[in-house]
Parts: sequence; structure tokens; C-alpha cells
Amino acid sequence: MSALEDPSAEQRRARPTVLFLCVHNAGRSQMALGWFNHLAGDRAVARSGGSEPGREVNPAAVRAMAEVGIDISTAFPKPWTDEIVEAADVVVTMGCGDSCPFFPGKRYEDWELVDPAGRDLDAVRPIRDDIERRVRQLLASLDVEV
Repeated sequence: MSALEDPSAEQRRARPTVLFLCVHNAGRSQMALGWFNHLAGDRAVARSGGSEPGREVNPAAVRAMAEVGIDISTAFPKPWTDEIVEAADVVVTMGCGDSCPFFPGKRYEDWELVDPAGRDLDAVRPIRDDIERRVRQLLASLDVEV
């Protein structure tokens, strides 16, 4: 059976791919990835990365996401690569400025979000909720049902 006859291969190719980038890949981009995976399921693909990956995901971000039933406790900060950026249909940047990659022809969104680094759980909750709203809007723009 060829890939053209295999509906699962067709569906895999049709899924939009999103890349969430921030500096440390420890807070905002990890929460966005958690929301995206939770809401989109297997209807879309997402990855995250950082220009200067931190050592661990922000514990307050992990707790804030756990409060809404999303487990990002096993996530870890990682760098982005040119290949990952090139494979993305949409690149969402969050505070990485000039250190974020730019490839002509890509769809870019820059989300101005407060950095949760060093903030307590009470301060991270509104950031988490803002990210949820933005992820839902992004999925709607990609025609991905939630």
C-alpha cells in the first residue's frame, strides 16, 4: 500500500506543526506546549525550544499547569534547531527577541507574555490563563478543533 492510499499517512502530513520558542524553554513555551497538546490531541503537532535552555522547567509553571490537569512535570528545556524551525508551519516566539530564529516564508507570531521566572504560583496563574487563550486562538486559526 502506498502512502497515498494510507489515510493515516495522509492525516499525519495534514497536521499543522507549531514551534513555541522562548529564551530558557522553562516556562512560557513549556506551558504553551502543554496547552497545545492537551487541546489539539493528535490533530496537530507542537514542539518547544529555547535560545539558551535552562536547567529545569519552572516549578511554579509545573504546579500551575497541574492545577488545570495538564502534567508538564517530565518536560525539560531543550534548544531549537534549524531543522525544527524549518519543519514548523507556525513559529510562536515569546520574549526571545533577536535570538529567535527567522526563516523567510514562515508564519510567525510574537506573544508578549510576562516571564514566569522567579514568580510564585499566584503570579504564574494569570500567565497560564493568557497562554491558554492564545493557544485556543492559534488552534482556531489553524482549523484544529478543540
